[in-house]
Amino acid sequence: MINLKKKLKENQLTIGSWITIGHQSVVEVMCSADFDWLTLDLEHSVIELSQAQNLIAHIQHHGKSALVRVAKNEEVMIKRVMDAGADGVIVPMVNSAKDAQQAVSYVKYPPLGRRGVGLARAQQYGIGFDEYKKWLEQNAVVIVQIEHIEAVRNIDEILNTDGIDGIIIGPYDLSGSMGVPGEYHREEVKAAIQKVEQACLKYKKPLGFHVIQSDHHLLEEKVKLGYSFLAFSLDFFFLGDKVRSEMQQFKLSQS
Repeated sequence: MINLKKKLKENQLTIGSWITIGHQSVVEVMCSADFDWLTLDLEHSVIELSQAQNLIAHIQHHGKSALVRVAKNEEVMIKRVMDAGADGVIVPMVNSAKDAQQAVSYVKYPPLGRRGVGLARAQQYGIGFDEYKKWLEQNAVVIVQIEHIEAVRNIDEILNTDGIDGIIIGPYDLSGSMGVPGEYHREEVKAAIQKVEQACLKYKKPLGFHVIQSDHHLLEEKVKLGYSFLAFSLDFFFLGDKVRSEMQQFKLSQS
């Protein structure tokens, strides 16, 4: 398994994807691709926590880092997915330095944070707490989502919050916060994204983006712009786009 935190710190390119279908087979198929990490989406899917723990284990078994996009910046939710063994979290709607500090504190044990101590899968069910405590300090990943215009305004303070390993731009919600949901090619939305890009490059912080379409050319464009933490599409787009394309080609060949 790669050391994702180290790669983030060194601004090395990593590519991951999004899991929304809570079945082990989907995770295993996605792991057969050359991703560095996979994120389980607990915000916009029906994946339950018990399913998430099973999927985390399968992702890690295949040598990939297992991240969880939690439903909100909330203490109990973050604590539970970390106890389930996640390598880190992606926290939505982080709009200020205060929000960023909260996210870090929910992941870390005192004195670095305020996370309560439990004994679960992450701590090897009680026999590996000391090892986990050391791992947590050195390897746990905290990514915050920049997906609101307020976050763009506060991007410098967010990026300079201790314990934040990187950011990822959520283009749909960012455009929505500007009153034009899904229209992230509009000039005002592109200007907001550019402000985040410039801040990350200025502070040498990992720059992340979720490329929704399953088109590798769009991924290449982001790499050229300096993005190093890239989510490439998601499970149902890879499935749906391929099946629709092949059936369309077949029908055209028969006409």
